[in-house]
Amino acid sequence: MQTLSPAAALPTTAPPGSDAQLVAGALRGEPAAFEAIMRRHNRTLLRTARGVVADDAEAQDVVQETYLRAFTRLADFQGGASLATWMARIAINVALDMLRKRGRSVPIAVQDLQDEPSPEQSMSFSAPPGNSPESVLASSELRALLQSAIEGLPPLYRSVFMLRAVQEMSVEETAYCLQVSGAVVKTRYLRARALLRDALSAQIEAHTDGVFAFAGERCDQVVRHVLAQLHTRGLISP
Repeated sequence: MQTLSPAAALPTTAPPGSDAQLVAGALRGEPAAFEAIMRRHNRTLLRTARGVVADDAEAQDVVQETYLRAFTRLADFQGGASLATWMARIAINVALDMLRKRGRSVPIAVQDLQDEPSPEQSMSFSAPPGNSPESVLASSELRALLQSAIEGLPPLYRSVFMLRAVQEMSVEETAYCLQVSGAVVKTRYLRARALLRDALSAQIEAHTDGVFAFAGERCDQVVRHVLAQLHTRGLISP
């Protein structure tokens, strides 16, 4: 790794543990600063990478290479964007480079404004209320379905969804990372939501057999009650 130059432009009065302070420490070659940056931003970069590449193993490779590129260019970080956003943009480029080297292409910078979602596609999901054990289990199952649906999105839309919805970046931050316009980000995000809705609907319909199941003790209670009433009314023999 090349030698890093001092962070002359960074504030010297940054709060303890802030990104600015960690960057300054890393530029002084302090191992603890590098480690702190990685532990703070690992999840962000992994999620960013998974917006482009197909699995966690590839994403881990992307994250590792992202840190190497970012740390060797840390003196170029001017603070115009947050450190997380700056590194996320690097991660996107690393992921695209990796796919190109492996003979795959993901055109995530295409200006695709002609694919405008309909108003129906931009409607929001609603979540059922409650924190009962049943609702917690349902939430866990829904998370698994949602993750599977997200992984099935084309990278063009998955990359936007991961940054906007999962990582909660603003439109401007997402546009910076993907190097597209804010209008493109908004269009792709709505399209991603529409695709997810379709995918989730298909998966949910495939599991409807077990919904509102009426069996076991509840079923037995109904049978006993009705038989008792029939017996009382003389409609069945003793």
